[in-house]
Amino acid sequence: MMILIGLGVVLGCVFGSFIASGGAIGPLVASMPFELLTILGAAIGTFMMANSSRDIKHLGSGVKMAMKGPRYGRQDYLELLSLLFYLVRLASMKGMKALEPHIEAPSESAAFRAFPKIAENAQARNLICDYLRMIGMNANDPYQIDEIMGRELKKTLREEMHLPHALQSVSDALPALGIVAAVLGVIKTMGSISKPPVVLGEMIAGALVGTFLGILLAYGIVAPIAARLTSVIGEEASYFDLIRAVLVAHLQGNAPIVSVEIGRKDVPGSLMPSFEEVEEATSSLSIP
Repeated sequence: MMILIGLGVVLGCVFGSFIASGGAIGPLVASMPFELLTILGAAIGTFMMANSSRDIKHLGSGVKMAMKGPRYGRQDYLELLSLLFYLVRLASMKGMKALEPHIEAPSESAAFRAFPKIAENAQARNLICDYLRMIGMNANDPYQIDEIMGRELKKTLREEMHLPHALQSVSDALPALGIVAAVLGVIKTMGSISKPPVVLGEMIAGALVGTFLGILLAYGIVAPIAARLTSVIGEEASYFDLIRAVLVAHLQGNAPIVSVEIGRKDVPGSLMPSFEEVEEATSSLSIP
């Protein structure tokens, strides 16, 4: 929503100030479709050349993610902490063998069914089950698990960050593509040099629209979307890093509530539930 509001402010201020200062909107509107075709067409072509088909398919979902913001809110973090508390407490009290029904068939697990959003989140569910399974196979060195999980999370983050980096590359190219459109307009103008000054003036104005649009699209639209998407992906990464923090703390011999408290510290500040909220949520767990 903020992206749409910001876009409205950008366009309103740019075009509004131009009109208010006495600028003629006619040449701008007349030239814009052709200049946009040149600039956006070239930008789309370069994006297709520089990225895989998978990245191109995810462009729409990436822009939607930037507009909607992070998927995980305060309640999502509280539910994740509650599930992890239950699992590490069960492992502490009854041993890793007691976790097998939950991690081998999470769709049938009462623990996962109590938190349907986590059960439906394949990435979070698999991360929890895979590493609890490894721990159950005596891979219980906290430093080793910390390193392995850290590498996997960094790999996932690097893959997800490819799209905002690609959008930023397009943003960097748009001013130059605007110059390409402007140069084509100048070439067209020079081919009509014998025409009256009034006509030449309109043609030159139309050529300059290309430079204007290239800069506006780059710094007023594409770059902010790339920056917002980077922020959203980075914030969502904290959700999975919390899982790593709790499991490593558990392997280091901490009590379940302490392990969860260590994980709580990894939650972004604006979404972090209080200690009292986590204590209340974990103490009221009624999972059989």
